[in-house]
Amino acid sequence: MEIKTTKLEGVLLIKPYVFEDHRGEYVETYNEQLYREAGIDVDFVQDDISVSTQGVLRGIHGDGKTWKLVSCLLGRFYLVVVNCDTASPDFGKWQSFTLSDRNRMQVLIPPKHGNGHLVLSETSIFHYKQNTYYDPEGQFTYKWNEPRFNIWWPVRDPILSMRDERGEFVR
Repeated sequence: MEIKTTKLEGVLLIKPYVFEDHRGEYVETYNEQLYREAGIDVDFVQDDISVSTQGVLRGIHGDGKTWKLVSCLLGRFYLVVVNCDTASPDFGKWQSFTLSDRNRMQVLIPPKHGNGHLVLSETSIFHYKQNTYYDPEGQFTYKWNEPRFNIWWPVRDPILSMRDERGEFVR
């Protein structure tokens, strides 16, 4: 496994080992021992997936306590991670990544960082592990085109949920 730091403090880009031969490929998407040896000391308690079609944009969502390990199981998506810690001098800084079922890259996202993703392929499966159980009360949401962040997205008119259209948690 290869681990690289990014321009956002605490955000890591991870390339798991992929074994390929004439039959296909094998990927170990998580191994607690290997991740801990690499300095990723997070106790993940929940796994979630989101299946979306091309043009769907989900996020920017997050909370103040959850670490997420994000990967793409099928297809390809454009992932944006934003520092949403209003007390941080880095508030509003963001970085983008393209994750796919071919490059098998993962992104580790710390608490107080939001993430959003845009599906680039016909269908995509967004997978993430998290170290807390989902708590809707603790969530924050920013609009995908929040002017303070000035995020570049490869789309002008994405397909959005009510939550993402309004930039607020909608029950």
